[in-house]
Amino acid sequence: MTDRLPGLDLDALTPWFAEHVADPGAALTAELIAGGKSNLTYLLRAGERRWVLRRPPVGHLLATAHDMGREYRFMSALAETAVPVPAMYAHCDDDAVLGAPFYVMEAVDGTPCRRASELVPFGPERTRAIAERLIDTLAALHAVDPEHVGLGDAGRPEGFTGRQVQRWRKQFDAAHTRDLPDMVALYDALVARVPARDGAPGIVHGDYRLDNVLFDAADRPAAVLDWEMATIGDPLTDLALMTVYDRVGKLGGGVTDVSTAPGYLTEDEVIARYSAASDRDLTDFGFYQALAFFKLAGISEGIHYRYVNGQTVGEGFARVGDGVPLLLSAGLAALAD
Repeated sequence: MTDRLPGLDLDALTPWFAEHVADPGAALTAELIAGGKSNLTYLLRAGERRWVLRRPPVGHLLATAHDMGREYRFMSALAETAVPVPAMYAHCDDDAVLGAPFYVMEAVDGTPCRRASELVPFGPERTRAIAERLIDTLAALHAVDPEHVGLGDAGRPEGFTGRQVQRWRKQFDAAHTRDLPDMVALYDALVARVPARDGAPGIVHGDYRLDNVLFDAADRPAAVLDWEMATIGDPLTDLALMTVYDRVGKLGGGVTDVSTAPGYLTEDEVIARYSAASDRDLTDFGFYQALAFFKLAGISEGIHYRYVNGQTVGEGFARVGDGVPLLLSAGLAALAD
């Protein structure tokens, strides 16, 4: 068997796998294909056969922080829809097997792109097609009726956006190391602008962007991945967060800069394409973008707090806090647009 990997004991996994997934027919081997602070993802092999296993990071976790059952449930529910997801094979909530819940799914062939440099070799025409299909897939997701696919009880859509504003204010309060006047100003402005009624409940991915979607060799979406933040709420939060990621990427920051690749859709084109494929009301989209900036600022301030208190490991954390005032300012500007 493969040398032991953190969080994956193949000797313990094999009998469970044979009972709940399939008889592998050969010794299981594994390699870690994604890890760190997010969920751990392993590629399992037995001869020519392949599967993917997902589990939380190793160590003490908040019970709701890495919900394997949630990921498994959302992708299972979407299996018969127009949203491409891997086939789900089995979910295990017995910590005695691997020390934490996990699930096994289909290994889908496809490529995720996080950097513009990964798109440049495709050329502008293919890059544009990929971006268009990314938006079309998001619109298809938001068109799914949660009740129809058995997800009606998977979230609390009533008052969703208002709770989001309060959630991220609490994040700032819990990570306080300095005064941020624009945080208070943006919070107050968001509270005053919360829609009187949320849009029709829909499935919210929670972190929809290009590198969370696998594209096949024909530039078609093969699988939407990373559903750990999925819920039922106002889907416009997905579109807003994606456009904010794109804005930050163009400024040289954030987790992705794909929006800078030649051929990638402009923000106006992204919004127009989504609007053409969806019946969602984008009249007050500036509110949703401001909320997305508030969320990213809250996440960054949490990282800054851990850095200041010596709780981070590795390099790259010292300047994260510098971007928080810029994100807050951008949020205020989004409300004024």
